Parts: sequence; structure tokens; C-alpha cells
Amino acid sequence: MDMNTNTVYLNGEFMPMEQAKISPLDRGFLFGDGIYEVVPSYDGKLVGFALHMERMQKGLDTIGIKLSKTLDEWRELFDTLISENGSGNLGVYLHVSRGADTKRFHAYPDDVTPTVFAFAFEIAAATVADKKFVKKFKVTSTEDLRWKRCQIKSTSLLGNVMHFQQGIDAGVNEILLHNSDGHLTEAAACNVFIVKDGKVFTPPLDNQILAGVTRNMLLDILRNHSDIEVQEDSISMDQVRQADEVWLTSSSKEIAPVVELDGEPIGDGEVGAVWEFAQRLFSANKFFY
Repeated sequence: MDMNTNTVYLNGEFMPMEQAKISPLDRGFLFGDGIYEVVPSYDGKLVGFALHMERMQKGLDTIGIKLSKTLDEWRELFDTLISENGSGNLGVYLHVSRGADTKRFHAYPDDVTPTVFAFAFEIAAATVADKKFVKKFKVTSTEDLRWKRCQIKSTSLLGNVMHFQQGIDAGVNEILLHNSDGHLTEAAACNVFIVKDGKVFTPPLDNQILAGVTRNMLLDILRNHSDIEVQEDSISMDQVRQADEVWLTSSSKEIAPVVELDGEPIGDGEVGAVWEFAQRLFSANKFFY
């Protein structure tokens, strides 16, 4: 897909990317005042669509952006955008900002129309549950220096971007974040799971963590389609370092195995058997969400 000519959606219209124009006074540009979602699709089939849209609406309600679209209306938008861009393996990025005011002023303006923008982009093929071929992730770690409302999927991502770049500068794929008490929160762009003695653990949801759609789907799938014990509980970084397996989860990565943390191997430094089992279950059930 040529990103110079692909079709995007902006405020009720589909158009070529190069024709899409947004005001420099848009509060998404000036303040990062908006909410976004990224939904993967494979051959036109969306993954976790209703869950993504539910989280989008919750985020909009939380920051007071008034936008009323039904799930069917969102689905029609997504289906059209995917069709216009050739199906295949595509992610759809949806961005809703508060809209453009006539001046720059911190307080929420009255009577502005939200800006709704969406575009499709190529993504990798769905992960195959095979230890021999899956991408192995290496990560580093640091204290989480972002804001205290990480449960909102805000377009204000500078804190995440800076942490992610810290990992890139260290020559790894991602970075695990912990709070001032030394407990795992999440990664710069992913949720995190660990495996110990056959049990799966992930931090509980609070203001430090985004409720990842893939995270929530995986928890539900493991609880309903396996005998694996799953716990949402506080996890120290010492527990992460002593884990048998560590996973990253996101809509684009599904379940990504981590084999190295801060230069030291996780477990035996190889992709684990529990990951392979969990990814196989996820692949078999993900289109039901």
C-alpha cells in the first residue's frame, strides 16, 4: 500500500491522504487533547473491535469529548476504510480530538465539533504459535516517569515516546516500567505478563496501566479455555527478573515473548512452552471478540 495515495477518513469524508487537512488550532495538535485506538484486521476481519470501541467511548467520556456514534456506525467506517485500502493485514488508527477552537486556551471550549480522523496501514501477518519462528524480544527497564492517568488512551504520548526511545537507544525492542516502589506497571507501548511455575501473572488495572484490549482478551481466553492459573497481582521487578517467561501484549504484537531483560536472560533465554500454548489459544479465539 502506497501511503502517499491511500484513502483516509476525516470528519465524515473518505479522501486521499494528501488531501486531508486539519486546523493548526485543533486541540489535538496544540494540547494532545484527544483519544485514539488502533485495531488490527486480517483479510478484512477485525480483532477485538467492540472492545476497542468500548474503550474509545470510555476515554472520550472521561475527558468530556461529546461524540455519539453507534458500534454499527464505527464498524461501517472501519469496513469501508479497510476495503478502500485493499484489505490484507491492516491496522486501523482512529483519532478523535476535541476539535478546533478559534484561539488557544487551556480550558475546554464550548460548542466545538470533535475532529475524527482514521487511516489504515500495513501490519505484519498474525503471530504464529511456533517457538522456532517467533520474534524474540529484548528489553531494558527503568522507573515509570509518565503521568498518573495512564488508564486513559490519550493522544498525549510524549512520556511513552521518551521511554520507548530510551529502549531504542539501549539497543533493545522495548522498555519495562516500574513505579517508585519497584513494582511493574507496563511497557512503553505494551502490557506485560510473567510466567512462574506454570502460573501466569499480570499487574492489576489502576491509574498506572492502560487496560489493553489484547491483555483483557488473553486473560479471558486463558481463564475460559485452559487450566492455567491466572492472577492479576502486584509484581516486583525482582519477580520479573526471576520469572520463567515474560510476555509483552498489544494489538499489533499479540503475545510477544521476552528472552532478555537488562542484558540478562529470562529463564533459560529461550521462548517458553507456556507462551506457545497461550499464543495458540489466542490465535484460535481472537476473532470471537
